[in-house]
Amino acid sequence: MSHTIRVGDLVTGEAVVLDLRVAQLASRAVAFAFDVAVQFLLLLFVYLVLPISVDDALLTALALTLVVLVLVGYPTLVETLTRGRSVGKLVMGLRVVRDDGGAIRFRHALVRALGGFFVDFWALGLGGAVALFVSLFSPQGKRVGDYLAGTLVIRTRVPRQDVELVDMPPQLADWARGLDLSQLPDELVLAARQYLSRYHELGEKARWELGARLADDVGAAVRSPRVEYTHPHPYLAAVLAERRRRAAG
Repeated sequence: MSHTIRVGDLVTGEAVVLDLRVAQLASRAVAFAFDVAVQFLLLLFVYLVLPISVDDALLTALALTLVVLVLVGYPTLVETLTRGRSVGKLVMGLRVVRDDGGAIRFRHALVRALGGFFVDFWALGLGGAVALFVSLFSPQGKRVGDYLAGTLVIRTRVPRQDVELVDMPPQLADWARGLDLSQLPDELVLAARQYLSRYHELGEKARWELGARLADDVGAAVRSPRVEYTHPHPYLAAVLAERRRRAAG
């Protein structure tokens, strides 16, 4: 049986679910409120700099164009550049990821923004009722834009009591000190934590295959691929232990 990895419902071929904390509606609503505030400030700025010497028809056209650019362009640009973290999501510790757990790209951010503008929030004039209704009935809290883009929103902050502390494998300590962890995505850190914390629930084949996929993704992010004969468990444990050491120091 093949093994698949999905953030939010991380499943192994042995049907062991590794829950990676899909964002709840309340936290998404607060993040959205922050983003709306930023968009309102952008619109206010645009309004103040619009030329007032043009005729009413042209002024209306300019205003509508700029409103769409702010309401669609802002989330598209920000989520593309930050790999799924708008201002509101950064404040609330959330991130948009693809359904397969990978980082979103421009097309995902654009489809989400278009879905948000035309269906979820603005164009229908329903004040976000569509997004609220769809999210309430979605197992992963998705709105229409997420379904269209193939994305979901996850929490990147783990409560302290839920974090499984891992020890540094002595043989990898020197290697880990030289790692560049600046590009290590939070969603991969969460996946690795869940894998390590539930390692003993997995069969031997799942331990290796699921761990190898995670380790390969982590290795690409830290630019130090796992050596083929190195087991994924100590490799991932070394990366997470080093990350914790730097955060504490």
